Amino acid sequence: MKIKKILISQSTPNNMAPYSELVKKYGVEIEFKPFYLIEQLSSKELRAQKVNVLDYTAIVFSARHTIDAFFNLCEELRIKIPETMKYFCTTEAVAMYLQKHIVFRKRKIFFGVGTPDSLISVIGTKHKGEKFLIATSDTGSNDSMVSLFAQSGLDCTSAVFVKSVSQDLKQVDIKSYDMIVVFNAADLKSLYENYPDYDKGETKFVTFGKKIVSAMEEAGLPIEIQAPTPEAPSVARALEIYLERNQA
Repeated sequence: MKIKKILISQSTPNNMAPYSELVKKYGVEIEFKPFYLIEQLSSKELRAQKVNVLDYTAIVFSARHTIDAFFNLCEELRIKIPETMKYFCTTEAVAMYLQKHIVFRKRKIFFGVGTPDSLISVIGTKHKGEKFLIATSDTGSNDSMVSLFAQSGLDCTSAVFVKSVSQDLKQVDIKSYDMIVVFNAADLKSLYENYPDYDKGETKFVTFGKKIVSAMEEAGLPIEIQAPTPEAPSVARALEIYLERNQA
């Protein structure tokens, strides 16, 4: 089946060049539509987790929206973060974002290179005695990090600070797309909430990330292309490879 229309379940990226090239080269139509949005938990929802932020000496962040939610909720709950609090971030970009909420030079901030293993290396033996609170979302995106912290003998607890909220997709003619790109279980949750009787028919699915694979299996949806891989490190490249092989 020749691919004519592709739906990507995220917002339009800042760099459209790779996708524009695919449109031009293969005559496909590519549309972007986020299937869900990330929202901050309410203070009531945070309290229900029975996690006291001040019981911890270090906070772990992997996303900017989680940083915003953490500090906003602390302010709402009148939690004053001590000067001694340490912050561990998965990347330098996430760490630099902390400047929006704290005076960077007065805090102890550490970061890895994007993987849980790199963060464990940064912690090493020097910070092994900290009590870590890992800020997560309800999509389970940090499950592997929580597991690795525990396996490394670190004293850690996770708490959800943001949640996924399904978007209204009922005005989207989902059947008109020959290919859909999804990224995590929240995408599938939104898909089936909007279309309870959804039948994929001949629609092909592209996935990006490891977490979505098990969710696809549970939903009984076969994966046509799985990324990232060494050959296809991005969604655009994965699509290009498929189009090259199937409709060049």
